[in-house]
Amino acid sequence: MFDLARFDLAQFEESAARAAGLLRLLGNERRLMILCQLAEGELSVGAIQPRVGLSQSACTRRIQALEAAGHILGYGARLGHKRLGFHVTALVDITLSTQAEEDLARFERVVAEIDGIVECALISGAHDYRLKIIAKDLDDYERLHREHLGRLPGVTTISSSFVLRTVPTRSEADALFGGS
Repeated sequence: MFDLARFDLAQFEESAARAAGLLRLLGNERRLMILCQLAEGELSVGAIQPRVGLSQSACTRRIQALEAAGHILGYGARLGHKRLGFHVTALVDITLSTQAEEDLARFERVVAEIDGIVECALISGAHDYRLKIIAKDLDDYERLHREHLGRLPGVTTISSSFVLRTVPTRSEADALFGGS
């Protein structure tokens, strides 16, 4: 949870080299508070505006400016995978035969269409991509591997690791802006 009382604006500005564009957009601490509260999932303007001391219309304009600038990419719920019947999370490293732009683009297009793949990242190191896959159980993962992963274009190696436990971490807002 973002704690404004512990927020040190000077420390934030000092460590904000990678967030220079955000600082220009925010312009004042109220905008930062709006961003952090949105990141915490408190999406109602009516709930945010009294905390930041702005009118509802001013709060709405600032949120829209953050969205338009690409600092807020979207909104969503964090799902309880296990309660929904998805008990397996796999981290899958993929190596392709080439790194030609057209091959990377083709791979990414195909991956984007596969149900169960919730993240795909082009990575540095020994592999080219890391996928995060959510499956009901090992049989479901095996089916996905057989029907989809094994047929991905240009793949030379597939290395799967299974998450044993997910460790709770801070929200993105806390991690980026120093809340605890």
